[in-house]
Amino acid sequence: MNEEPKQTSLASPAADGPEPAPATQARELVPAQPRLPVAQPAPKPLPRRRRWPRVALALAIAAVLAGGGYYYWRQSQSALPAGIVSGNGRIEADEIDIDTKFAGRIAEMLADEGDMVKAAQVLARMDTRDLEASLKKSESQVQQAQQVRDEARANVTQLTTQLTLAQQEFDRTSALSARGYATKELLDQRQQALNGATAALTAAKFRVDEADRAIDAATHDAELYKVNIADNTLVAPRDGRIQYRIANIGEVLPAGGRVFTMLDIAYVYMDIYLPTDEAGKVRIGSDARITLDAVPNVSIPAKVAFVATQAQFTPKTVETKDERDKLMFRVRVKIDPERLKARAERVRSGLPGVAYVKYDPAVGWPEKLQGNVAK
Repeated sequence: MNEEPKQTSLASPAADGPEPAPATQARELVPAQPRLPVAQPAPKPLPRRRRWPRVALALAIAAVLAGGGYYYWRQSQSALPAGIVSGNGRIEADEIDIDTKFAGRIAEMLADEGDMVKAAQVLARMDTRDLEASLKKSESQVQQAQQVRDEARANVTQLTTQLTLAQQEFDRTSALSARGYATKELLDQRQQALNGATAALTAAKFRVDEADRAIDAATHDAELYKVNIADNTLVAPRDGRIQYRIANIGEVLPAGGRVFTMLDIAYVYMDIYLPTDEAGKVRIGSDARITLDAVPNVSIPAKVAFVATQAQFTPKTVETKDERDKLMFRVRVKIDPERLKARAERVRSGLPGVAYVKYDPAVGWPEKLQGNVAK
């Protein structure tokens, strides 16, 4: 019995040729290529819903800080007994500008920045040669007018004697004419001579008055030049310290040109701001204390010198109580000038500190504001 040969299918793995190599082997035959950097895509922005937590966190931190500041302020206020309030401020002193009255050139400087000066102390002198020349001219005119007056007075004396003689001659001629020993013509001549002497004497007296007026005018001119020369000598109006020197020797300044700025050490104060409920209880003359950050263990006695009649930082008209509570009023606390005179060298402007105001006289100062009071 003959057997039929087996037929193989084209799809059979037993096809002609060796079995194909796997894909890994094929990749090993290709040489490795260097890897190039590939740009990474930009991160997508977070959705708005994810940013809200960050904003809320920032607001919460700000609220905590604000609340902490308010709590600290309330704690500092609560540390004071009832009847005493406080506020922050800076020590200030009145500034006085020392200016020229007339246009001119600075001839001499006798002070500098930082110098302590006394009232009426000479600080600078302006060039006054032109005024001095005008003064000499006026003084010469005064002397000339005096000579004219002396001459007019001498003329009055002379005319007075002539008038006396004319009067005597007229009287004698009048007596003789009444008895027939003098003619009417001679009597008329004596009358005319008497009238002329009288008129001449009157005119001479007027010339004396005119000379007196000329002397007064020339004297006033001389006094005016003396005043102008004195005004060109710049002096300190008060005791104080030279804060700034704006000009120098040789500079030509206009009328009103500033040369120095000085601090009036007799008027030293601190301005603080208090809310409505506290400012309304403060009165002018209320006792106060000032402590400076530079010397916190020393409290300076002072008095309330001014309380503003209008609020600061807020509208003039408010409707609700909450808005009224936000009103801040300026209060000025002034140091006693007599106390400052003995400590002029220590006065400084611009130093920060705290002012305490006692609006209730029955309340005593706490120990920190009483034990180390500057004597």
